[in-house]
Amino acid sequence: MNTPANKRFNFNKKYIYILGLVAIILLGYVLYLSLTTTKKKPPEIVQSVVTTTVVQKDFPVIIETSGNVVANNIVDIRPQVANVISKIHIKDGQEVKAGDLLFTLDDRADKANYEKFKSLADDAERQYNRALELAKQNFISQASVDTAMANANSARAAANASQVTLSYDYIRSPISGRAGVINVFPGSLVSPSNVVSTTSSITATTSQGAMVTISQLNPINVQFTVPEVHMAGLMKLQKSPEGLIVTVDIGGGITKQGKVYVVDNQIDTVLGSVRVKATLDNSDYSLAPGRFVHINLQTQIMKDALVVPSQSIISNSLGDLIYTVDADNKTVMNKVKVINQGNGSAVVTGLKAGDRVVVEGKQNIRPGLKVTEGSPRKVTEEDSKK
Repeated sequence: MNTPANKRFNFNKKYIYILGLVAIILLGYVLYLSLTTTKKKPPEIVQSVVTTTVVQKDFPVIIETSGNVVANNIVDIRPQVANVISKIHIKDGQEVKAGDLLFTLDDRADKANYEKFKSLADDAERQYNRALELAKQNFISQASVDTAMANANSARAAANASQVTLSYDYIRSPISGRAGVINVFPGSLVSPSNVVSTTSSITATTSQGAMVTISQLNPINVQFTVPEVHMAGLMKLQKSPEGLIVTVDIGGGITKQGKVYVVDNQIDTVLGSVRVKATLDNSDYSLAPGRFVHINLQTQIMKDALVVPSQSIISNSLGDLIYTVDADNKTVMNKVKVINQGNGSAVVTGLKAGDRVVVEGKQNIRPGLKVTEGSPRKVTEEDSKK
């Protein structure tokens, strides 16, 4: 029954519903505004990196290569006649000087022949002098004098030849140096061939090689090859007052410096390289012929080059890249061209002197990233061994 009281009740009920709905909508809108206005922006990522500046300076181009040690002079001592060794005057490894007596061969027969021919030469000389006296008195003809002179000259030549043969029995060192291992013994039969006969206890054996090898070890040489493209620079620096300096790594952290004394005048067309020899001091005899060594050679100097640390270069499918840091401390990716590298540094194009390049931390950055300067990573003992 719709009485006035019921009508008022229904009206109030609808009004309450409407007010409640409006209140809920207002509350939701207020919550939405509060959430959107209080939401904070995510913090900007700042990456820690280590940078250095691009330096413009003269850059020495260093070639790292390998080579072998060779003796300054080396001589294989061999006999010039077949004979038996009478005495050995040196020991294994002994230092000798040019002209020192090394071996004496059995000289009895050669000495007897020399004395025989020398006596004949002396007699022919006397006969010639007598012929001259007789010719002055007109007792003999000039033809007889000429014959006596020819006989004297022939006898003198024969005596000289026998003296040379006798000298072959005394083998002397042609150079100063160090003797190697002696391959013969007293009583060994030796000959000019490559086979040196030796005697060991009761068994006769033969061994290939020289009687002994004399090597001049101080100074000593190193021989190596460099690419043909560096030949012009080598020739230019060789004529400079300083010359071409080489650094030889002999192991154990020890290096020696020497100077190039010859650059070959021919290029190996197969390898595309040129042979180079350098000499260095070996007073401590730490180097021996045949040893393999690592060599650093300065081939030229690049004037006013832009130099960066080699570790700042990133090589990928895009080429060689370097990250730099601008005035706003944001990273910029630069494509560069590497001209030369050596000793931890590289010459590049595509940058300017004074640019800040990222050396450490480059693997974690991208273009436009804000960075801050960090501390360089300490080199550990394990890193130094790598």
